Amino acid sequence: MEQPVLLVAHHAGIVTLTLNRPTVRNALDLALARAIATTAQELAQDASLRLVVLRGTPPAFCAGADLTERSKMSPRERTAHTDAIAAAVEAIAELPVPTIAAISGACLAGGAELALACDLRFADTTARIGFPEVRRGIFPGAGGVLRLPQLVGRGRAADLLFSGRTLDAQEAFRIGLIDQLCEPGHLDTMLDHWITELRQAAPGAVRAVKAALQRALTTDAVTLADIRSLRRALDESPEYEEGLRAFAERRPPSWVTG
Repeated sequence: MEQPVLLVAHHAGIVTLTLNRPTVRNALDLALARAIATTAQELAQDASLRLVVLRGTPPAFCAGADLTERSKMSPRERTAHTDAIAAAVEAIAELPVPTIAAISGACLAGGAELALACDLRFADTTARIGFPEVRRGIFPGAGGVLRLPQLVGRGRAADLLFSGRTLDAQEAFRIGLIDQLCEPGHLDTMLDHWITELRQAAPGAVRAVKAALQRALTTDAVTLADIRSLRRALDESPEYEEGLRAFAERRPPSWVTG
């Protein structure tokens, strides 16, 4: 029997959401994006919820949008795919309790945007984080261009977003993109220790702190809509067509410059 694309585990107010498409490094197809959004929206109504942990079935956290699926889509379908991922990211960001991205392996593009939507990012040293969208003719359209500067500063964000380069875990930790770092095999121990600390805090007070942080850091709807309109225009661009072809053909893209 085929397993669901999103695994949900509940334990005493702690919910773990596990992206479960390991053969494609947990790439976000429409089904997975929609499952994340729906599940997060349902969890937001649970008064007993204390913490949500987001992780991926090994070997990766999430490699981003499923470009194999997207390469077969029309521009309009691509936009719907992007919007579904953005909805998943926002549903995670809007959860009323602390959220932790537990990162092992690749955390790229839409996967990195999911991680940015969490309050904290814990990782082991196998983690690799990046925003390679510009190398496919697009850019992070699910809030990454807005959240990344808040975490690492505008200059470092510009460096990463303009180049599309990937950081190893040590560099991501050094610049503040990762909050806690451990050796492989110790991620669960690190999470358990933090959960023990969290349980000493009053649930209502923690929810109030989360609400205050959301008001201080979340981007207004107008700005987010502007970002999405910029991204939507690229869904029909020749550059994106070339980026998807190059991905499918496993070659570097050939950009035409004027």
